[in-house]
Amino acid sequence: MIVAKFLHILSVVIWVGGMFFAYMALRPVAAECLEPPQRLRLWAGVFARFFPWVWGSVAVILGSGLHLMMSMGMPPAHYVTIMLVLGVVMMLLFAHVFFAPYKRLKRAVAAQDWPAGGAALGQIRQLIAINLSLGLVTVTVATLGVYLG
Repeated sequence: MIVAKFLHILSVVIWVGGMFFAYMALRPVAAECLEPPQRLRLWAGVFARFFPWVWGSVAVILGSGLHLMMSMGMPPAHYVTIMLVLGVVMMLLFAHVFFAPYKRLKRAVAAQDWPAGGAALGQIRQLIAINLSLGLVTVTVATLGVYLG
């Protein structure tokens, strides 16, 4: 159980921490310092390296989370159910980002269609803001849930 919990937390740190860094640090600097073609190329490259880590994290979070829930017995504590629901919503949002706007971003960058790339990146930015918020709420529930009953 301790290995599952460690892998679960490590995967959450990779995913949510990566979103926090990208949204709060990299995004503003890229917008300030780079022209749209360079900015869009940067983001396509960043996502190409980060998204495989997210897929791996999603798999580990889901597998380890279900394992931990089964070891707790049924029904799980209310905060665990909240974490599960929020986590699944986050996973679905990520899958949408990956298969829709990220695919459009890659296609636009390859074609040097900067307006289309900007639109795709704008949608990704909005969805990552939502997912980052959900991730921070989930971490809060995970941390404080045991104390709230």
